[in-house]
Amino acid sequence: MTSSLPTANNLSVLYEQDYYLWLEITAKLLREGKLSALDAVNLLEEIEDMGRSEKRAVYSNLKILLMHFLKYKYQPEKRSNSWVATIVEHRQRLKKAFHESPSLQAYFTDIFNECYQDAKELAAAETGLTIDTFPIETPFNPKEILNSNYLPAQDESEA
Repeated sequence: MTSSLPTANNLSVLYEQDYYLWLEITAKLLREGKLSALDAVNLLEEIEDMGRSEKRAVYSNLKILLMHFLKYKYQPEKRSNSWVATIVEHRQRLKKAFHESPSLQAYFTDIFNECYQDAKELAAAETGLTIDTFPIETPFNPKEILNSNYLPAQDESEA
């Protein structure tokens, strides 16, 4: 880096050519309070994308959890430690996300049913069971999904 201040236009070009260096310079300018030198357009885009990325992670982790819950419930004969480990891992990821950003819990609740529909498709594809094997509405609730002591049991009526 040179000692002269980069201009927002130079930073905009740098954003396209060397993203990591752009991040370093942007952080330095922010620390130094040199706001007029910032590439505000790309900085705003990055901040907005960070929020979308956090939401995508919640969606993905929830979908994987719901899929494994369906597999665990509807294929008890194929249960494995690997399935349980996946459930534990994705619960941990969600709990960490909620600890770091509590406002994501509302999003988790909002997308719960939508994720279940996607999880049904994944579970059907992975298990070979028809999608009609799984209930139209989720048999799980958000509290169960995050409860470290909960694993779904096979209902006698569905056996």
